[in-house]
Amino acid sequence: MTNVYITIDTEYSAAHFLRAGVAGRVENFDRSIRGAADGGDVGVGYQMDVFDAHGIKAVFFVDPMPALVWGTGAIADVIAPILARGHDVQLHCHTEWLKFADADALRAVFGDEGCGPALNAGRNIKDYTLTDQTHILRYAAQALMAAGAPFPVAFRAGNYGANDDTLRALAAIGIAYDSSHCPGIARSDCDISLPKTQYAPVRHCGVDEMPIGAIAATGSAKGGSRHAQVTALSAREMIAAVRFARANDVPNFTLVSHSFELLSRDRMRANRTVKRRFEQFCRALSRMPGVQSATYKDNPPALLTTPPAVPLLPHNPLRTGERMIEQAVSNLLYGAG
Repeated sequence: MTNVYITIDTEYSAAHFLRAGVAGRVENFDRSIRGAADGGDVGVGYQMDVFDAHGIKAVFFVDPMPALVWGTGAIADVIAPILARGHDVQLHCHTEWLKFADADALRAVFGDEGCGPALNAGRNIKDYTLTDQTHILRYAAQALMAAGAPFPVAFRAGNYGANDDTLRALAAIGIAYDSSHCPGIARSDCDISLPKTQYAPVRHCGVDEMPIGAIAATGSAKGGSRHAQVTALSAREMIAAVRFARANDVPNFTLVSHSFELLSRDRMRANRTVKRRFEQFCRALSRMPGVQSATYKDNPPALLTTPPAVPLLPHNPLRTGERMIEQAVSNLLYGAG
């Protein structure tokens, strides 16, 4: 049985906060979480409607850092519906929110050091020291629980921007899994010291690393790949990748999406191209023998002592060409993203 982890990075927009500030919380929720659009919402609620219709369970990596400016209620509004419908909530973290927090909020994260670490760091958690990363992740886990979630067992860094110290910090606070390594993105912000060919889950720096799935891409003879994300692959490619994983006895396959991913680039309209491929993939997955959706809560990955090499779905020029045409039309209609 191949376990497919459909993971949704679920987050308020820091860019929207820069424009609208504290007063923009409702609109930020509508655009980033609810996916409000003409003709119906396409955010977290809609994604769960599709999952539930096909008997699929998903993992929502929720970013609690906006609690620094809006309080716990802003995160509870995100988490409560997910838990009520039986899906999995795990930890996401965008450290960009630290620069919006006041001194009292920063002391809740860093203790007596106050705002110093926040003023001297960049946009990713990897830009902080091991000690500060440990403070940030401990705060984030506590904020997630204060909003109603169980203690998280899995983590993904915002922008994939983790490094080895991030994994050491996760191990220090008792989080067992990380899913920040994305070998299918050539210029990822991830600085975890694993090779670009590391597609199999592996024990690293005290945690179990669960890489994002991928398919072989143009130039695959040199190790090229494309990551498994709803906006990066066509429905046909995602379905073929899961079938290939099943046929080759690959035990786990991780797919990425976002709470706002089915919207246009400006987050004002539904992106019908991406919406359709999401629906097609979920429908196909529900009918595929030998495959099941999985969560960290109910189906935590079991690492083998010696993980086998994970083969990638071979590059297919026809599938690639179809996706490139589809993407070009989508970008023309809904904005490049």
